[in-house]
Amino acid sequence: MLLLLVLLLSFSPSFPGQPQLEEDLDPDLGDFDLDIAPRRVPRQVKAILVKENKPHIQELSIKTSIISRYAFTAVYCFMQNRHPAAAEGVFQFQVPAEAYISNFTMIIGGRVYQSEVRPKQKRVKQGNGKPKNRESSDTSSEPEVFSAAASIPGRNRAVFLLMYEELLQRRLGSYEHVTSLRPLQLVSRLSLDITIVDHAPIIDLEVLPLRNGKITAKPEVPITTAVKNEKNVWKITFSPNIVQQAKISTSGILGDFVIRYDVQRDAGIGDLQVLNGHFVHYFAPKDLPVVPKNVVFVIDTSASMLGKKMRQTKDALFTILRDLKPADHFNFISFSNKIKVWQPNGLVPVTPLNVRDAKKFIYTLVPNGGTNIDGAIQTGSSLLRDYLLDPNTSLNSVSLIIFLTDGRPTIGETQSASILGNTRSAVNEKFCIFTIGIGNDVDYRLVERMALENCGMMRRISEEADASAMLKGFYNEIGTPLLSDIRINYTENSVSYVTQKLFTNYFNGSEIIVAGKLTNQSAESLHVQVTGSNNDRVITLETDVPLQRLQMETEKHAKAASAAVAAGAKVVGSGVMQGLDSSLGSVAKDFVEHVWGFLSIKEGLRSWLRSQTSKEREDHIQQATNLSLTYHFLTPLTNMVVEKPEVLADGTMAAAPTIRPAADDAASPADTDDEQPQKLDGKLRGQISSLSNKIGKGERRPVTKSIVISKTSADGDPHFVVEFPLSKLTVCFNINGEPGHVLRLVSDHKYSGVTVNGKLIGAPAPPGSHKQQRTYFSSIAIVVDHPRRAYIEVTPNKVILDGRDRIVLPCHTTLAVDSDMLSIAISGRSNVTVTVGGNISFVILLHQYKNPAPYQRDHLGFYIANSTGLSHSCHGLLGQFLHEEVGVAQLPAQGDSNPSVFLKVKDRSVPVVRKSRRIYSGRQNVDCWFARNNAEKLIDGQYEDYVTSHMFDTGEWPHGTNKV
Repeated sequence: MLLLLVLLLSFSPSFPGQPQLEEDLDPDLGDFDLDIAPRRVPRQVKAILVKENKPHIQELSIKTSIISRYAFTAVYCFMQNRHPAAAEGVFQFQVPAEAYISNFTMIIGGRVYQSEVRPKQKRVKQGNGKPKNRESSDTSSEPEVFSAAASIPGRNRAVFLLMYEELLQRRLGSYEHVTSLRPLQLVSRLSLDITIVDHAPIIDLEVLPLRNGKITAKPEVPITTAVKNEKNVWKITFSPNIVQQAKISTSGILGDFVIRYDVQRDAGIGDLQVLNGHFVHYFAPKDLPVVPKNVVFVIDTSASMLGKKMRQTKDALFTILRDLKPADHFNFISFSNKIKVWQPNGLVPVTPLNVRDAKKFIYTLVPNGGTNIDGAIQTGSSLLRDYLLDPNTSLNSVSLIIFLTDGRPTIGETQSASILGNTRSAVNEKFCIFTIGIGNDVDYRLVERMALENCGMMRRISEEADASAMLKGFYNEIGTPLLSDIRINYTENSVSYVTQKLFTNYFNGSEIIVAGKLTNQSAESLHVQVTGSNNDRVITLETDVPLQRLQMETEKHAKAASAAVAAGAKVVGSGVMQGLDSSLGSVAKDFVEHVWGFLSIKEGLRSWLRSQTSKEREDHIQQATNLSLTYHFLTPLTNMVVEKPEVLADGTMAAAPTIRPAADDAASPADTDDEQPQKLDGKLRGQISSLSNKIGKGERRPVTKSIVISKTSADGDPHFVVEFPLSKLTVCFNINGEPGHVLRLVSDHKYSGVTVNGKLIGAPAPPGSHKQQRTYFSSIAIVVDHPRRAYIEVTPNKVILDGRDRIVLPCHTTLAVDSDMLSIAISGRSNVTVTVGGNISFVILLHQYKNPAPYQRDHLGFYIANSTGLSHSCHGLLGQFLHEEVGVAQLPAQGDSNPSVFLKVKDRSVPVVRKSRRIYSGRQNVDCWFARNNAEKLIDGQYEDYVTSHMFDTGEWPHGTNKV
């Protein structure tokens, strides 16, 4: 029996990343298995000599595609076990703290082990009501180390594939992308390829010296680094050989490869990008007067700050004092057992005398005693609140507290929930709190939530880091406010599911990012308005942006990114690397939607931490979990599970479990898909999933009804079958499409309100095939417009229903959902039935492979079960035939040739031949008349007429009628 290996990734709680999850802050959180601090691998790993009996890394290849500041990274690790006995291979890779892992796959002994993301379950509680096995909290500020181990058979190889995504944050006027290069050994083939494409011109791009902790590995650009730019497509490569690696580090710890750049911006409302029904809005104004700030520094001087921490803190504060602007006002508070205020009468202006006196106060700070966090925050809040109430205080300023600590509360109020409640009451939404934690003893859950609940952010500083430099850097990020009370609005009812639109402050060198969905993708323009306060004036920026032009421009840049990745494709034995390049290129085409999903999850997690009631918390948890499952992201609310290969005692792989083939397996190779996916179950059965989310007033229910499927379908490569009941004929044809194309299958939006589109995925042809490649349907989208707009997207792993609410249904569970006139029934790992209004129904077969061959892909089959509700004007590759009659005519043989058979369709004569097709996952043979040449003359128009711009396109048939 195969074992399950649960891979848990620890997430760093730096804003706006994944927040830390605190169980003792609220009893409700204890019900969830939310520990996110597994055993970690230290960032600095001592030199490890590779033992002879350990598998060795032969190749490590990392590819990143950054399109408009959103980065997709794929890591390929090829490991070889040269010895006759099985040995454990350990793959580990440092992932940026802000990133989400989206895929992990192992290929061992020629078999593929694909990861699955599942929601975290509630914890089993002991009799005292406390969860079992609670792990220690995550306290590191380092990038997260993903680690997986698997036994590799003797004289065999293993491939590990890891993919993750991240949205680059603009800080101090530039974006920074970091790739960890720490294979812990010298690698024969080590390569890093980074492609950067942006809508705006890329400027000031530089490759920094390799970074290894706080020490720069070498003070120059890494050797073999090459940087090329062609039409604003930048390619950076780094591929040192073994000798060059050894000159950097003999231990295999090369360090962080860092790229820094910015983009050129025009004045105005910012940069909008539109793609496939989603938009992302980047806003980073410049050349504005600096807004004065009122800042109170609250500094921990407890005994644990003694030594290096205190010295570095003082050094940073001296620098910060020099950087205060003349219009600013400030004060200092130190706290341990006692709380000391530098200027008890309130904040003071920045003058040479006040700065000199503040330096004296900082110089005399001596660490001792405990940690009174609550008292310090209350004192600082009182100082700032009283200052703001003074009628002489200018209202045109930004007020904030910068709070620094290295420990947990030990004096005064020590309960986190009470401290947070007291802080909210003291702040009362009048100013923001920015928190800084130093070292491993900080209650990071407390200080992060304190910042998030009070419009600030938190920064971690590790024990080994240069605290002085990081403190100064953090202050520089927030030290120059340009706008306050920023509000971003769009045309009413034109957008939906929009991420955060209200922002307390905008600091120079940063960036505000908003993403959402367009409710009307065919709209010509979108009105955008941005308002904010700067000193004593309100600034309003607004314009109408041309959506269709932006769609074309964004598509152009997405294609450029895909083409750049493809151009750098490298073919390795099994073609795995080529597939990796294809995957990166494919996801780049939907990058705007990924930005929206990424931001929505981050926002959901932050909202969850800020929520005050159990109902709010549950709603935010459910929303963030659903989105995590939709995008296959490993987040604090999900686990990643992968089957662990079983290796026998003699070092060989255990035999793969066999699957009984379908009964009708005798079709000729030309008519088959050369594969046996999971069979269609005759009945839908099972119990309701324990999930509790609903859609509108729709309820999940047990599934008991049987399926009735017609022969009219598109399945396999894809093979199309059309049944004409009145004519008692069945016609079949093939469509040789292109991977990535979206095909219109059913188009009846104007009448019944139903549209069905299918997206193609490519695969190499099997040995001996006459084709160069195969295509399958990787996803089916159904758009329903009555009684209200709803979108259903089906993939082999999940069903996404996006209507009044958004719901994600796993395909491995048997369940059903009813909502208004819409019904979705899932037979676990078998099929999905979508019924609209009781008189339209479609069945989608789920073809999944446990250990797929290189030419196999999980895919879908589409069947029309009931078409009575579709109009006579229905069109699409299948829809155009639903209300037609056809006839067969035979021409006499001429000479030695056989008689010719023609199909009479819509006054057209289509040459056909007799053929046999297998449908229903191979369970039934169908005799049909086959139309060659990509269904030429059989279908209206040409293949290109059925290619749509995106999955949810509901446009009309381009010729306006289903008659030629």
